[in-house]
Amino acid sequence: MHYLLAQGYRVIPVRPLVKEVLGVPCVASLAEIEEPIDLVDVFRRAEFCPAVAEQAVAAEAKALWLQLGIVSPEARAIAERGRLDYVENECTAIVHRAMRQAM
Repeated sequence: MHYLLAQGYRVIPVRPLVKEVLGVPCVASLAEIEEPIDLVDVFRRAEFCPAVAEQAVAAEAKALWLQLGIVSPEARAIAERGRLDYVENECTAIVHRAMRQAM
């Protein structure tokens, strides 16, 4: 999250039991976000990812991204049925840096 904020991205942390992360207020669920969601960036164990995928589809997010080390065939299927772009087992910061260097 720190990297994305430093790059100028708007980040809304979804943490039901936490009030804020890095000074940014948290919401308890994706359903509480009242603006379009470009990317749901997931830092949860794989067994929780299908539920997050269902919430992302319901919130009409554009993409679901499972961080490095997280793979979930079930979350992939849900995201694909919901027509979300899908990435798994990749770090947003690493990919973003590589894309910027390639430009």
